[in-house]
Amino acid sequence: MATEALVSFAVERIGDMLIQEASFFKGVRGQVDRLHKDLRAMQCFLEEADKKQEEDSRVRNWVSEIREAVYDAEDIIDMFILNAQSLRTHSFPERAFKKLTNRYKVGKKVEAIQLGLQDISNRREALGIKNIGEGTSMSRSAQMLQDLRRSTPHAEEHVVVGLENEADKLVNQLIGIDQRRRVISLVGMGGIGKTTLAKKVYNHTQVLKHFPDCRAWAYVSQDCRPRDVYMQIIKQICSSTKEQVEMVEKLQEHELGAFLHEHLKDNNRYLIVLDDVWSPSDWSCLAKRSSNDPDCLGNVFPDGGKGSRLLLTTRSKEVASHADARSIPHEMRLLSKKKSWDLFRRKAFLDIDAESYLPDLKELGEKMVDKCNGLPLAIVVLGGLLSKNMSHIEWRKVHDNINAYLAKEGSQTGVMTVLNLSYIDLPSYLKPCFLHLSLYPEDYVISTRKLLLLWIAEGFVLEQDRQSMKDTAEIYLNELINRNLIQVVRTSVNARVMECRVHDFIRELAIEKAKEHNFFGTNIVVEPHLFPSSSSSLFSSKSRRQSIYSDFERYASIEHYSTPYLRSLLFFSLGGICRISQLDFITKCFKVLRVLDLEGLGIENVPSVIGELIHLRYLGLRHTGLKMLPLTIGNLRNLQTLDINNLKRVPDVIWKITNMRYLYIEEQEQDDPLKIDTVQNLQILSGITFNQWIRNNSSKLTCLEKLKIEGRCELVEGVEFSNSIAKLHSSLKSLYLKASDESSIPSLAMSSCPHLCKLDIKGRMQKLTETFQFPRNLSQLTLEACRLDCDPMPILEKLPKLLTLILRAGSYLGKEMHVSANGFPRLKILQLLGLSKLVLLNIEKGAMPWLMQLQFDFKTEIFGLNELLNLVEVKNPFFLFGAMILFHKIKVSFWGLMRIAGAKGGIHIRRQKGKPGTPSYPAGWFLGLTLASSRQALEQLADFLEQYRRRIRAIRH
Repeated sequence: MATEALVSFAVERIGDMLIQEASFFKGVRGQVDRLHKDLRAMQCFLEEADKKQEEDSRVRNWVSEIREAVYDAEDIIDMFILNAQSLRTHSFPERAFKKLTNRYKVGKKVEAIQLGLQDISNRREALGIKNIGEGTSMSRSAQMLQDLRRSTPHAEEHVVVGLENEADKLVNQLIGIDQRRRVISLVGMGGIGKTTLAKKVYNHTQVLKHFPDCRAWAYVSQDCRPRDVYMQIIKQICSSTKEQVEMVEKLQEHELGAFLHEHLKDNNRYLIVLDDVWSPSDWSCLAKRSSNDPDCLGNVFPDGGKGSRLLLTTRSKEVASHADARSIPHEMRLLSKKKSWDLFRRKAFLDIDAESYLPDLKELGEKMVDKCNGLPLAIVVLGGLLSKNMSHIEWRKVHDNINAYLAKEGSQTGVMTVLNLSYIDLPSYLKPCFLHLSLYPEDYVISTRKLLLLWIAEGFVLEQDRQSMKDTAEIYLNELINRNLIQVVRTSVNARVMECRVHDFIRELAIEKAKEHNFFGTNIVVEPHLFPSSSSSLFSSKSRRQSIYSDFERYASIEHYSTPYLRSLLFFSLGGICRISQLDFITKCFKVLRVLDLEGLGIENVPSVIGELIHLRYLGLRHTGLKMLPLTIGNLRNLQTLDINNLKRVPDVIWKITNMRYLYIEEQEQDDPLKIDTVQNLQILSGITFNQWIRNNSSKLTCLEKLKIEGRCELVEGVEFSNSIAKLHSSLKSLYLKASDESSIPSLAMSSCPHLCKLDIKGRMQKLTETFQFPRNLSQLTLEACRLDCDPMPILEKLPKLLTLILRAGSYLGKEMHVSANGFPRLKILQLLGLSKLVLLNIEKGAMPWLMQLQFDFKTEIFGLNELLNLVEVKNPFFLFGAMILFHKIKVSFWGLMRIAGAKGGIHIRRQKGKPGTPSYPAGWFLGLTLASSRQALEQLADFLEQYRRRIRAIRH
């Protein structure tokens, strides 16, 4: 399906170019138009063909030929537009002659592609793949894989490491006092141990005792067949004669569902394990039964109010929330280094002590275990492989090519085979986004802001009605996270993902699939021994993308003329100063480049020929030390994203780039005029100065959603500035104002911006805006360095939809804050950070009824904490050695305490449901607590915080 998506994107782009670049196609438009229609016709077969190519090499080759034909068409059209553009500087006679020549050449090339497409179409029938979409039976290899993976509760693992605490928590959930039928989900990436943990819990003594009469285990798989699942369950929970079994087997699927429903309803309580559920639709098919009336739906698994449970294992968080929105999914964690080594030791050395072996084996083993990054399946496979041969030579062989060994070991049950199921299950629109992850270095922390913009520039994200492409891209990202193909590294205060990474084996899978689809040429770690000469033999002429992980100068010295159709070039972990001549090869060799990211590469200058890259959509120059951009940057008429910071000045040519959507120009050194009001597609503008902004007609920026204005603002008049913001009333969602040290933020009325939900203000304010002047839908507010003398709470507490309030250093200079009864009716997060003079926060009864997270400095005393019944999380930026001892001494049983990682440290206290003293990160369960237990929990917290504050104060004095 990746090919189908990539071809679809390319065909759409060709169609867009026929419209946008109409003037260039005079004389060849008819041919290009027919080619576009032929390619669209081929798309009709691709979706089904793409599904089949995993199993049939003939289909795989046929799909590959279509992909290459589409790439060729795209290359021809891009080069034709480039050549036509370059002719505009030539004299009329020369221009006229070359136009005719170019049209003739492109016409012949298009004709050749059309003949090739006809040949591909004819061979489809000759190859026996005429009716690709017919039939739904599984392939032999797929059926074999499903049979090998089929789980039973009886084949329990004897060597289980790192699951003891998780098993105890799950057992408590299964036998808990809640009498409603609940669905508990084990969620995690392939190979992380979901089925192993489910077996351990299923066979646990307390579970056997709690569900003595009705337990069943059913394997679901990607090929979800409700009838088969129902039969698996019925055979385990029903004591039937041979005749009764034969009768049941004759029932239709909906009749089986009804039979199972009635049998479960008659039991006291039941436990059903559904192993390997892949999608919400699979759960819906399993859980819902239809009677003879197709409009009548009932649940196969009844809720008799007897404490019944279903336990699911799945790779998708979406399945968990769909199955039971009230239950917290149990998210499986990768093993720690210590537990990883323990599991490996017990698998590789069996019953023999690892210390009795040579130290070099132990050293090699530890290095290989580190490469597994805590994935239990990889560790088990590796340990089993190495247990067969204890020689140093064999261990060294595996160490030097560990990924290849793990991929093939166990054949159909190998690590990569298991992970590949997650790739196969991806919808077509997500596969290119997943393949794009192959470009990043191992263990690289990825900025999601940048990732989303790159996906958009690549053409992986299509525009949708009433939704920006960036919002759509974020949905794609969250889908990959929910499928456990991307790991979250850092989130914002409102839980948006800011940074992410990819597990090593998931990255290897992405690389393998990217090579299959000719998605990129190669990822290059440029080392001297790899390039003894300037040979470019490593690069395929069909390479579309390259990422460079090391020495830029060595890469620049290689001949690149064999890869003229490169579309994306990304650099990572680079340093040093790049001479202007070293960037020339990019414009000479990669003329149809769409993505160029030089972030982190030290650059003194960008050559003016950069303006010849007219197909460029993304230009990343952040953290390059670059101070000037050439005026020719204005020639990049297809540029969508420009990301740069710390320029001396921004050239006043941005107004020419009418396709610009995302403009990042933070921390300009000079405040020269900058015209941007002609860029009507602009959605994000970050870093324009107050003086630059006020000179533009903001009413023309009808698509602007996110705006950051910074710099000096003493010459900006308040009413004029307010009016300029008010003109964005139809689109603005996020506003960040950052004044320089000596300036004051202009007075601002934003009530006319109904979509503005996020506001950040950093800088001196004469006084706080009145409540009625704030946006009525404001949900997140951050103030910093505002130097307010008056308590801001009486104004802010009246904001009806405020969910998050962050007051940073210097925002308020007073000693006390008071929140009145009924203040902040919806607030969930309150952070008071670096307010050095604040000693008291007084919260009246009835205030902040929904507050869940509170962060404050150790100096601040809080009155009214006992009334915050939904509070689940408290953070304090100061860590006191002995905090844990104090915590347990006071017996704070409703809360868990941990130290915040990082140089500054701090403590993090979170209300938890499980074993006292152990943090439990998922929130939401606390809403079911009784009023009495909530008050008791808050009294414990208040007691601990008071004693903690006294100890810190004593140490400081």
